[in-house]
Amino acid sequence: MPTSRIASLFSAAVLMACVALPAAAQRTISFDAYALPDSGTVAVPVREGELDGGAFADLDAATSGALSRAVAAARFKGRAESKLDLPGIAGFDRVLLVGVGKDELTPRVLEDFGGLVGQMAAGSTAPRIDVLWRGPEANAASHIAFGAALGGYRFDKYRSGGDDEESPRAGHGELVIRTPAGAAAAADYEAQWKPVAEAVAFSRDLVTEPGNAVWPEVFVERAREAVAGLPNVSIEVLDVAEMERLGMGAILSVGQGSQRPPRMMVMRYDGGAAGEKPLAFVGKGITFDTGGISIKGSTGMWRMKYDMTGAAVVTGTIKALAGRRAPVNAVAVAALAENMPSGTATRPGDVVRSASGKTIEIMSTDAEGRMVMVDGLWYVQDRHDPAVVVDIATLTGAVVGALGGDYAGLFSRDDALADQLLAAGEQSGDLLWRLPLHHTYGQGLSSPIADIRNGGGRPGAGTAAHFLGEWVDEGRPWAHLDIAGMAWIETGGRPTSPAGATAFGVRLFDRWVRDNHE
Repeated sequence: MPTSRIASLFSAAVLMACVALPAAAQRTISFDAYALPDSGTVAVPVREGELDGGAFADLDAATSGALSRAVAAARFKGRAESKLDLPGIAGFDRVLLVGVGKDELTPRVLEDFGGLVGQMAAGSTAPRIDVLWRGPEANAASHIAFGAALGGYRFDKYRSGGDDEESPRAGHGELVIRTPAGAAAAADYEAQWKPVAEAVAFSRDLVTEPGNAVWPEVFVERAREAVAGLPNVSIEVLDVAEMERLGMGAILSVGQGSQRPPRMMVMRYDGGAAGEKPLAFVGKGITFDTGGISIKGSTGMWRMKYDMTGAAVVTGTIKALAGRRAPVNAVAVAALAENMPSGTATRPGDVVRSASGKTIEIMSTDAEGRMVMVDGLWYVQDRHDPAVVVDIATLTGAVVGALGGDYAGLFSRDDALADQLLAAGEQSGDLLWRLPLHHTYGQGLSSPIADIRNGGGRPGAGTAAHFLGEWVDEGRPWAHLDIAGMAWIETGGRPTSPAGATAFGVRLFDRWVRDNHE
């Protein structure tokens, strides 16, 4: 039997095995009126320097000062994101105190509180956890629940069993948000925030999956399943034959070394006015990146399954917008390929022609992300004429050297758009830092035999951004986000992003749309 046929059958078998299992089960989230439980597991916020107020004071009084004595003994101050875990105290199985600091109680602070509670809940076998919040903040319950859903994310799909099925299982059960809003808070959460949390989980699942479970064709099928039943969503998929007809030599050059063919997936949501130009999101979707002929070192290569984060994020963004019925038109392009070395792979020094007609000299086959992106950028402008284009990619190691794991790099020729995205980052917690996009960055990309080279020159992140900008129409608002340092957290995590895939960008784009286009 031909090797390619064996590979196809094996891939199909892996796929069948993988889609049968959920990535994880999470606690159900419900809402109820503010009230102190008599026992069980409870999570309580603590304001820095204000132990005499809120739910902490109520529970402290009900336990005859047991909490304040524990806090004093542990020197717990309530600083933002600090925690004090008190098992078996004052008749409760467990009381988790979470510091929320002394700054304004913004939605982001509430979400971080919820996220830390969600992380605790994911590792707890308690059948029910009550979360107490007595503050007056508008929609506090919704934001706490949103944070809890994000922080409680788990990916257990490939873990073997071993737990006694009759014993309590960690991360299962109910999480009850108790606030003055009571059960009425459920409506806001269900309509506005649960769809975004589900979209983040979907994107994290895709990124976390290994390369032998998700490749371009599988990505498309997962995306179809994720938006099935959502209103006003349509999907177009370009296969190799269609991309060849359109002259998409850039993305085809990346995928030609793999037995798993590339795909260009275009997902559109029309929730706005008829004829209104859409917002466009273009995401890099390298389902596994070996570097191709310019092969990477083996250390850390396992993480290159995450190189399709941009595509997962833009797809998740459409799922979020459609899920909450956002009154906008939006289109996402996932440029999907697997970058592998083989006898058919692209070589350094090759010249390919992109769909726009512009030719590219390949300096490194490990500069593949920008190659798939440019055909996606051309296509979305040519076919959808968007009002604005934002692309997102795990594009360069250089941006990690510049910004570490605290900010994604933002490049834009449009100051107003850059300011909007920076503000959305602050509101959502997906933080951006604007980096320069100087006209001289293109000098290192000059080719003696083609229109442009796909690498060379410094700074690395800036020249990569400049390269992408060559395919964006002058005058069209455009921003490029390099998220190479933000897409994966190896250890520790953040309140709303446990270690692993973050789906950085879904919350950012949702916030940007809410604040500027609704």
